[in-house]
Amino acid sequence: MSVNVDRKRGGHQMAALETRRFGRTGMRPRALALGAAFLHGVDQAVEAIRLALELGINYFDTYPGHNENHWGTALEGVPRESYYLQAKIGTHPERLKDFSGEAARWSVEGSLKAMRADYLDSVLIHDPLDIDTPLAPGNTLDVLCEMREQGLVRNIGLGTRNHAWHRRVIETGCGDLALTFLDYTLTCQTAADTIFPAAREHDVGIILASPQGMGLLTGVAPDAEREQGMYPGKEPVANRMWTWCRNHDVSIRHLAVQYCLAAPLESIVMVGPSSVQQVQDAYDAATQEIPEDTWLAFEAEFGIFRGYGG
Repeated sequence: MSVNVDRKRGGHQMAALETRRFGRTGMRPRALALGAAFLHGVDQAVEAIRLALELGINYFDTYPGHNENHWGTALEGVPRESYYLQAKIGTHPERLKDFSGEAARWSVEGSLKAMRADYLDSVLIHDPLDIDTPLAPGNTLDVLCEMREQGLVRNIGLGTRNHAWHRRVIETGCGDLALTFLDYTLTCQTAADTIFPAAREHDVGIILASPQGMGLLTGVAPDAEREQGMYPGKEPVANRMWTWCRNHDVSIRHLAVQYCLAAPLESIVMVGPSSVQQVQDAYDAATQEIPEDTWLAFEAEFGIFRGYGG
């Protein structure tokens, strides 16, 4: 990922995160986005969001029903046009996995109220149990399209791991963006062969979530059994990568984040920190220079190449 140095923090120059086109959404987010999966329940949430802003991150994911007021507090006074807010349908404890039209409208209105916002830049149909229900007439997708016409929602997408469901929503023409996780990382790149081509054809922005493999690629010794649970039938590789990085004095976190940042389509990378320090760690992973010789050696060892899927 290209960076330039043009900001200061604590008297020190900072590498600026790249601004990217994001499909047909009209949004121009920074390459690194802040996920909410592990942040919404921690005491440091407001501080972490504010640090992300200071570091140049301007795309913020939230979880309806899970302390969205933290985002309203953290972003208070910040010009609304300078950042992007993303909410979801299906996460609220009172309407969990409810993809009826009524629940969709109720959820969006609740997010707007909790974050003291007039509109949401994007709303995801989040991790449904099946794809037919949210796409059925009068249910979530129809209502989100209505709310898009009303200006309350600006972009619509799907957040799930199922590649066929992503393709189906993209091919309706109603999906503006898609969030995929775990399937474009150092350990697995299957999304490149399924979701990427559909996104290019329909000019859809892609969010690559879990670049650190939900803990497999953070620098802590990976659990092979857990990796097998994430990728059934696939030979575990994270521990070999971790060992190689330790032997070569390389941060596997830096490799993991920058590999996703190099994906060959209009995408952003969403990290899921649970603390202020992890926000800083994610920014460092995205911006610290990795020598080309290191990349070439890693690629030769594991047969994994930057820009795969182009």
